[in-house]
Amino acid sequence: MTETINDRIKKIRLELGLSQVKFCKEIFLSPGHYAGIELYNREVNKRIIKLVSVIYNVREEYLKTGKEPIFSKVPDLKLQKMIGIFQELPDDYKDYVLQQIDQLKKLRSKTERKQKIDR
Repeated sequence: MTETINDRIKKIRLELGLSQVKFCKEIFLSPGHYAGIELYNREVNKRIIKLVSVIYNVREEYLKTGKEPIFSKVPDLKLQKMIGIFQELPDDYKDYVLQQIDQLKKLRSKTERKQKIDR
């Protein structure tokens, strides 16, 4: 049996270790619509190809033809996990997390400058 674009999308989801619900939420599809893709009841359109490509760093050529490599670059699983957690937070928590990240960046820059001076 020849691998279809539906098969490749499911393969990507499994490779990333995501549930159907988590995967489809990130690409703005309803769970029912996404399930239809995996069950071959729905076709994959250009919009879905673009979203999967951009959000999950998947090469469009892989989606369309199956020609590997799958990913444009190796996916950063820590980043994917962080994004998933961040999206579930209330807005005021998101603001706090962003402030903390900004503070970490400033601290890192300060530390790097000090290390250059000490050399």
